[in-house]
Amino acid sequence: MEYVLFAIIAYLLGSIPSALIVGKVGFKIDIREHGSGNLGATNTFRVLGIKAGIIVTLTDILKGTIATLIPLLVDVDIYRLVIGLFAVVGHTYPLFAKFKGGKAVATSGGIILGVSPFLFLSIVIAFLLTLYISKYVSLSSIITGIVTVVAAVLLQEDIGLIIVSCVLAIFVSYRHKDNIKRIRNGTEPKITWM
Repeated sequence: MEYVLFAIIAYLLGSIPSALIVGKVGFKIDIREHGSGNLGATNTFRVLGIKAGIIVTLTDILKGTIATLIPLLVDVDIYRLVIGLFAVVGHTYPLFAKFKGGKAVATSGGIILGVSPFLFLSIVIAFLLTLYISKYVSLSSIITGIVTVVAAVLLQEDIGLIIVSCVLAIFVSYRHKDNIKRIRNGTEPKITWM
């Protein structure tokens, strides 16, 4: 019963559409009608600018982090990583935005932050480095997913974290399948601010 309760809380937390809120409150626009139409940080950066993109990125990270920390804060003995996954599901298929959300990169990172800050720091560095070299957010996200798994193994993290990292890496890659096609075709947009 505790798992069900915290899973629902995590899902609802993940369902908060931060990109939609920032767009409507700060810019009076529905971001779903602009750019890629995606409710994620990347589209926010493209459509609303760097400040809005940073706000959405941090908010989306926090959704995953808070979801993994809530059981700890109330001293409930359940496996927190599993609860965190429901925040990712909520972000990707949000109840509050007609089940069409982001691609779960930041929220997945937030789960890692909630259980292993050092691993989180290493994957942020990997993401920024890959982004600086490639200028593709999508490619950087996919590579970072792979790096997360490798780093978790090298750091001898909990086997559960390694498994969850694998699941997240596969899921994030799947969510970027259209981006992979566009990279191959040379039509995927590159960032211009780094």
